[in-house]
Amino acid sequence: MFTGIIEEVATIHHLEKENENLHLTIKASFTSELKIDQSVAHNGVCLTVVEIQDDLFKVTAIKETLLKTNLAHFKVGDTVNLERGMILGERLDGHLVQGHVDQVGTCIEKTSQDGSHLFTFEYDDDLGNITIEKGSITINGVSLTVVNSKKNSFSVAIIPYTLAHTTFNTLSVGDQVNLEFDVIGKYAKKLYQK
Repeated sequence: MFTGIIEEVATIHHLEKENENLHLTIKASFTSELKIDQSVAHNGVCLTVVEIQDDLFKVTAIKETLLKTNLAHFKVGDTVNLERGMILGERLDGHLVQGHVDQVGTCIEKTSQDGSHLFTFEYDDDLGNITIEKGSITINGVSLTVVNSKKNSFSVAIIPYTLAHTTFNTLSVGDQVNLEFDVIGKYAKKLYQK
C-alpha cells in the first residue's frame, strides 16, 4: 500500500528484455535501505525488488504490467517517480494507493496558471473507471485531486513544489500516464451497479 507522495525522482539506469518481461535497473538514493522482495511504486506501478547492487536496484515488469501501464515506453535515462510502501502508523499524507494501475491515460492539455499548472487527461471510459469532482486520482504514482471531472477526462491542478519534485516537470501533451482510480470509488461503483 502506498500514499501517492513521491519520495524521489530516480533515473532508469538499464533496461533488459527477457522473453516478454522487462527488467528495469534504477539508480536511487535510498537503494541501500531496500531489501529483496520489497515493494516499490514506479510511476504508480507496484514492482518487487529482485536484485540490489551498490546504488542500483532491479525490478521486473511482466507482460500483463507492460500492457496496462506506460512502463514499456521507458528508455535508459528516463526519470521515474518512486515511492516505497507506507509504514503502518505513519501519517497518510496522500490517499490510499494500491500500486495497481487501472489503465493508461493521455495528457491532452497543459496550461500555466497564476501560481499553478493545470494538466488535463483523457482516458477510455469503456473500461468502467470514473472520476468525481474533488475526488482522488493517482497519476504516475502521484496522489492528486480531480477538478473538471467529465465522462472520459479530468484535470488536476499542480502546485509548484509537486511540479519540481515529480516527473510532471517533463510531462508533455500527448504523453501517456499511468492512472489508478480511487479504490473507495471503485468499490462504491461496483456496489451501486449491483
